[in-house]
Amino acid sequence: MDFFPLEAITGEQIPNRFEPEEVETSRQPRALSENPQRPPQWRSAASKAQLLKAPTLDETDTLKIKKSWELALAPAKALPMNAIMMYMSGNSLQIFSIMMVFMLFKTPIQGLLQTNSVFTRYETEGTRKTLWMAKAMYVAMNLLALGLGIWKVNGMGLLPTTRSDWLAWETERVPLERTYFALR
Repeated sequence: MDFFPLEAITGEQIPNRFEPEEVETSRQPRALSENPQRPPQWRSAASKAQLLKAPTLDETDTLKIKKSWELALAPAKALPMNAIMMYMSGNSLQIFSIMMVFMLFKTPIQGLLQTNSVFTRYETEGTRKTLWMAKAMYVAMNLLALGLGIWKVNGMGLLPTTRSDWLAWETERVPLERTYFALR
């Protein structure tokens, strides 16, 4: 089967798709100075460098105090989630509920033991006077998380809070009177 080239029918020369095209090299790229219209928010690198300045010591201290308060309130953000998880895990003694309670105790205890090391990166001469409040709030939030764990352990029946839990240390009552039967 013989095909007629399209050039023979139309009379025009059709470019071959498989041959590389010739690139016109006479055009030069435009310089940036030739672009008169720039967006309104556009700033050159020189103007950006003029706008950026080093923060002062007071600004740095204010930022450190804000970040320390964010860190102090972080344990409180986990309390609602932990409370819902403890409620949903039930009060029976199962491996799942025991592991949940273990993790509920582990995290605040670690937080309490590492309180000073957590806040060391925010401590400077300017922040030392106000940083203690953030540390106190951090300790309070961790103690609140421990309270949630104690509530759960009590609900599971693992805390000795009833009289029957202490029967081993009870002494036998000495009766004030004794009754003897006459007919024996």
